[in-house]
Amino acid sequence: MDPVHLPLLFPPPVMARLKLASELDPALVVRDFTTPEAAKALATAEVLITGWGCPRLDAEVLSAAPRLRTVLHAAGSVRALVGEALWEHGVTVSSAVTGNALPVAEYTLAMILLTGKDTFAHRERFRVTHTYPSPAETSTTGNVGRRVGVIGASRVGRRLLDLLRPFDFTVLLHDPYVSSTEAAALGAELVPLDDLLEHSDIVTLHAPDIPETYRMLDAPRLALIRDGAVLINTSRGALIDPEALTAELVSGRLHAVLDVTEPEPLPAGSPLYRLPNVFLTPHIAGSLGTELERLGRIVAEELERLGSALPLLHEVRQADMARVA
Repeated sequence: MDPVHLPLLFPPPVMARLKLASELDPALVVRDFTTPEAAKALATAEVLITGWGCPRLDAEVLSAAPRLRTVLHAAGSVRALVGEALWEHGVTVSSAVTGNALPVAEYTLAMILLTGKDTFAHRERFRVTHTYPSPAETSTTGNVGRRVGVIGASRVGRRLLDLLRPFDFTVLLHDPYVSSTEAAALGAELVPLDDLLEHSDIVTLHAPDIPETYRMLDAPRLALIRDGAVLINTSRGALIDPEALTAELVSGRLHAVLDVTEPEPLPAGSPLYRLPNVFLTPHIAGSLGTELERLGRIVAEELERLGSALPLLHEVRQADMARVA
């Protein structure tokens, strides 16, 4: 991994757990497997602890690691890390994606509540007018009865659905792998995607970036979203047609909270930086700062389970790769 992440992922108490569960050199943190020190460690390594900045574990790397049996990823998606070669070598993979899902869901809940109160628009108006809004101006503002459409019952989506339970929302869900009964148990009504877009006040994306979801919100589907609705994307920019989204937002018909975009970051000349109906953040919804320790604790727990010959709790299987981010 990139060494900059190490102290936040594994502060002293977590690092102590790693040392107790393994023969570990905490000073050996590499981004290049071809260096002499990395090659020497790979020759005997049974477990790799990886994170952001780790190179792809291709056939060349695996040939240098004949004893490798497990990869513990102290981050979310393993898609950039894992390929066919790893599965062919019989290496098991665990990811801290469950821990990374929590702050994304929390960020999304915060944005749902803030946009339901029209917070960002009120702030901008208050800056200019220095006056409080009239009852007429706030008559459609509020979170009671707001219809929230959740696209994707992923780990983030499921955590968000759980967080939404205490509020007076009507929650719609679209996910082709979820049944109506399961959706009801999650606190949502399962609906087709087009219906969700048509009937939601706030639409939030939590689907994986896979071929089936590429540009799932294209121009015709964006046009289904009602005037004045809010679109939240904390998933991946590739899920939305960027030109169609820009056109909708420049027109002022929709509002958006975008933590991810395509491309990422947007070019300096993008109008989205300047639009009052767009709230842009620089991919901060996932684990940052103190939240990284949660990912490190998951890795420590998995390493301890390996030492006790227990199954991994957060294993990523080859069959999962077609459906996960």
